[in-house]
Amino acid sequence: MATSNDLLIKQRSVIEFLAAEGCSAANIHARMKIIYGEMCISDCAVRKWVRILKGEDPKETIMHDRKRSGRPLSASVTAHREKVD
Repeated sequence: MATSNDLLIKQRSVIEFLAAEGCSAANIHARMKIIYGEMCISDCAVRKWVRILKGEDPKETIMHDRKRSGRPLSASVTAHREKVD
């Protein structure tokens, strides 16, 4: 059985496909509600993703995590190991 994260990814893919065809957010949500039932994401979330995919929200156009400065690549650093030992 698919996890909830897998289900969200599938639903976002459906939104991307239907938005590319020119379907409205309301139409996309109505179609998804038929298929996914209670597991369907909210109408508000569908509208958000349609806006993102169409590039109408400039701060949200990147679909992947941005690099963050100062974020450690690994939690196991020699200095930390020495402190724990």
